[in-house]
Amino acid sequence: MSHRVGSDVGIQETDITNTASLQCHSAPYIHKVGIPPKQNLLQEFTATVRETFFADDPLRQFKDQPRSRKFIIGIQSVFPILEWGRHYNLTKLKGDLIAGLTIASLCIPQDIGYAKLAKLDPQYGLYSSFVPPLIYAFMGSSRDIAIGPVAVVSLLLGTLLQNEIDPVKNSDEYRRLAFTATFFAGITQVTLGFFRLGFLIDFLSHAAVVGFMAGAAITIALQQLKGLLGINIFTKKTDIVSVMRSVWSTVDHGWNWQTIVIGVTFLAFLLLAKYIGKKNRKLFWVSAIAPLISVILSTFFVYITHANKDNVAIVGTIKKGVNPSSVKEIFFTGTYLAKGFKIGVVAGMIALTEAIAIGRTFATMKDYQIDGNKEMIALGTMNVVGSMTSCYVATGSFSRSAVNYMAGCQTAVSNIVMSCVVFLTLELITPLFKYTPNAILASIIISAVVGLIDIEAAILIWKIDKFDFVACMGAFFGVVFDSVEIGLLIAVSISFAKILLQVTRPRTAILGKLPRTTVYRNILQYPEATKVPGVLIVRVDSAIYFSNSNYIRERILRWLGDEEEYLKENNQPRIQYLIVEMSPVTDIDTSGIHALDELHKTFKKRDIQLVLANPGPAVIDKLHASKFTDVIGEDNIFLTVSDAVVTCAPKIEQA
Repeated sequence: MSHRVGSDVGIQETDITNTASLQCHSAPYIHKVGIPPKQNLLQEFTATVRETFFADDPLRQFKDQPRSRKFIIGIQSVFPILEWGRHYNLTKLKGDLIAGLTIASLCIPQDIGYAKLAKLDPQYGLYSSFVPPLIYAFMGSSRDIAIGPVAVVSLLLGTLLQNEIDPVKNSDEYRRLAFTATFFAGITQVTLGFFRLGFLIDFLSHAAVVGFMAGAAITIALQQLKGLLGINIFTKKTDIVSVMRSVWSTVDHGWNWQTIVIGVTFLAFLLLAKYIGKKNRKLFWVSAIAPLISVILSTFFVYITHANKDNVAIVGTIKKGVNPSSVKEIFFTGTYLAKGFKIGVVAGMIALTEAIAIGRTFATMKDYQIDGNKEMIALGTMNVVGSMTSCYVATGSFSRSAVNYMAGCQTAVSNIVMSCVVFLTLELITPLFKYTPNAILASIIISAVVGLIDIEAAILIWKIDKFDFVACMGAFFGVVFDSVEIGLLIAVSISFAKILLQVTRPRTAILGKLPRTTVYRNILQYPEATKVPGVLIVRVDSAIYFSNSNYIRERILRWLGDEEEYLKENNQPRIQYLIVEMSPVTDIDTSGIHALDELHKTFKKRDIQLVLANPGPAVIDKLHASKFTDVIGEDNIFLTVSDAVVTCAPKIEQA
């Protein structure tokens, strides 16, 4: 490192704009690059683990607390209801009661439809809106999220399960596999939360999620054509080609006009109600209550007209009573154990991604914090308990959560209210759904999934990042033209490919000096920035690892070659110093240091000095440990690019 200290420290740096101004009349003060305190292996390992898994310092609330208080805080951290419940009052209860009743009116018809989407009997959808919301209300940290079955997870589960077991011929085995998958979905979620591995779900990028959700929405809507058109024989495949072939092949003999009239009429009503609720937020209740009104009116119509005798498909008898135990139905041994585990992991990850995104969205809107890892434990626990009480995978529903928020919910008590209404429905009202036409359930599902198609988000992704748009469209077309699992695989693959591309091919830039400043910036971003004669300044915008060290070395050499060729053609002074601006370089490994060493050797043969500017603490520590600072010379490591240029320019002038 350079230690040049002038006799007059107060003199400012000379403004370097051309060759004449490079002359150094008095040596300015050049700051040293600081070396961080040396840590032993245990300290370094502990710091890394803490930053990786405990960045939010979850134990800070236990510091300096008596043992009794620590126990109470521990219980409250597991069951947040014990903390906020102390401040609960009638005003909050009023808001939660209204919100709970509102989302209950929405969830009951949706649950029946989503259960059919998962190829399960209707009561299992209602079961999944009874037990899981109760568990979440005690353990969850979000005030606004509404728990229950959702369209995308129901479709995913139904698709993956029917690939293993026929839901018609082996309905009992199919149901058992569904409970097994739900159990392992919960175990996956709890494991990720307990070991603080929530960052893994972030590998599914926002763009990929937008495309996947839109593709799933199209697929779900296409699947509902069976119920909407009254088709009896329908393909089990989910791709758009197979579905449309199945639809049009039955147009002459398979469609039922009564069913179409019922379905299309109420679909138009539901979409109109949704439009009204969206245009005027005060009328949100119109879209929330519309599905239940549709069910009541259509059921009454079918009952009095006996339309079911004209081949209008109806729901049929829904089993009365609350959730029976299903502990003995879960596969803990046998061939279906591994299959249930595989399906559960996939369904659990997708459910987590949706729930965490919803929770964070509404927490931001209301300006409070949620703990992602605690949310995972809460969601996982409710699914584990749910799998033992005849539920399938439940998670946060965006449509219901939005209604919950607009209805004025204050706490998770709204989930308890909803759960109580579902309980009363299971005990008293289920026989009334016997004559509910399947076309209504199809209409309700179609109107619900329309909101998953976010065209504005896709357009914004296109404007911001074309590679993100490729990920978005890849996931979308994968789901629509093949299957949900292929679309998910494409989404994950493209997300990983983007990460690998950014890591292996980091950005680099040539820097120039902004006029009348000592600031050096990218000459492409700032065309007025001027290069310093005899000096080439390159910035590396990434950590330097084994995966990109060779590329960075070759890219710097290519920058140098292009610059030397340009200088030669224009009869300008050759490059004597190459300064690498390392401010963005957060870390470096042995391969990176080896690449710098090779650059140094190459430059030395060409009579060019390698100079480093502003290496960070991790970088300078490793450079010292590897003795590379001795190789390059500490006088060639500077705190800023400006310091490096001020020091190197007089040498160029003298040469």
